[in-house]
Amino acid sequence: MKTSLIALAAAFVAATSPATAQMKIEPMGPLRADQTQFLSLYKELVETDTSVNGGSCTKAASQIAARMRAAGFTDAELTPFSVPEHPEDGGLVATLEGTSKTLKPMLLLAHIDVVAAKRADWERDPFKFIEEDGYYYARGIVDDKYMASVWADTLIRMKATGKRPQRTIKMALTCGEETDTAFNGAQYLTSQRKDLVGAAFALNEGGGGRTDGNGNLVVQTVQVGEKVYQDYKLTATNPGGHSSQPVPQNAIYDMARALDAVAKHEFPAEFNDTTRAFFAKAGAIRQDEAGKAMVALSKNLGDTAALAVVDRDKALHSMLRTTCVATMIEGGHAVNALPQKVTANVNCRIFPGHTPEEIKGELARVIGNDKISIAYGRDDKPLAVNPPMNPAIIGPIETLAKKYFPGVPVVPTMSTGATDGVYTGGAGIPTYGVPSAWANPDGNGTHGLNERIEIAGVYRGRDFLYDLVQALSSK
Repeated sequence: MKTSLIALAAAFVAATSPATAQMKIEPMGPLRADQTQFLSLYKELVETDTSVNGGSCTKAASQIAARMRAAGFTDAELTPFSVPEHPEDGGLVATLEGTSKTLKPMLLLAHIDVVAAKRADWERDPFKFIEEDGYYYARGIVDDKYMASVWADTLIRMKATGKRPQRTIKMALTCGEETDTAFNGAQYLTSQRKDLVGAAFALNEGGGGRTDGNGNLVVQTVQVGEKVYQDYKLTATNPGGHSSQPVPQNAIYDMARALDAVAKHEFPAEFNDTTRAFFAKAGAIRQDEAGKAMVALSKNLGDTAALAVVDRDKALHSMLRTTCVATMIEGGHAVNALPQKVTANVNCRIFPGHTPEEIKGELARVIGNDKISIAYGRDDKPLAVNPPMNPAIIGPIETLAKKYFPGVPVVPTMSTGATDGVYTGGAGIPTYGVPSAWANPDGNGTHGLNERIEIAGVYRGRDFLYDLVQALSSK
């Protein structure tokens, strides 16, 4: 679950009125036997440190594999993977063979690595599974060990029935999603072992429910696409010299002017099928000026008055266009010398349909100074490919949502952040972030302190996802 999507949903939630359709969240009763079994798997995964420095995804993957073997999965159906250079960043691919010879497989994707957590900063031990006041607390309890646990538990439950699905189901639990410079399991599988994960479509993180913070579930989201993440390294160089004899050409001033130009540049607003549907549906539900402007804009992108209203909301503004922002700067080598080199990082989130090369050219045009070189921070990521608003996927999601989240709208969204769906989508596997458990408007500490998830949402979301996998694997 990505914080950008949480912020977007929070902006939506904040504007809903009590009259808006919603579901009162009821407290959990005693756990069923199957829920107790799930809790054991979930707890073990959460309490295994999988942060990039000092943790081990390989250990966590082996623990899940052991549980799946105990449930009847054979070694031929389980493929642990890692590379020698990163022995602790391994993962697991599992396969539940279907009966159909014509239906392509489906893929269940989740990452098991987590953001680092410093014990001194937390009220509770971040790597202890703690139940308190209707919530489970721990690092990764939401992002993304909840979904990883649900996918593994789903395959275990299906295996226990002895009944094979029509469509083969694959599951990939990977490491490296949270740390851009680390070994990434999803990237490895889609580029080096596509035979293991090739599928007609994938279900992933990125969707989910949001409450109003007062015990009511007000929206479920399904992520249908995401922006392209791209860093650009800007460099200004100069011969330098003694600071007692300044000259007009100064690398710091050149970089300052370049970044000021980037700051003032506004990329044009645009829609795709997902974002137009979001603006129309979410706007119709909202009870404020921005909601009306969203609907108007979905009908006419040239409505400048509506655009001006929508652009006041930073999340909606970002969802409408490519954005680029300076995030780091470094320069100079001595307090008494003219700077010889200044570098800056400009982070862009590129609207689908545009390439990093295209945006690089636009940055060069906006800066207008050929003394500023522009290079890619990384150039090994595939282009994010937005999946279609496929009724064969969206339809069952909406149908089951009526059962498990009655009265709650399901709204399609495009993430302004990034998930491992960039790799599966780039490899030709349409990837959808599905609804499930829910978060509050404050984001529940995801990527921050005291990460938590509401217990009632854990088990209702688990049942929803189990039925969704059953539905999508039988057609």
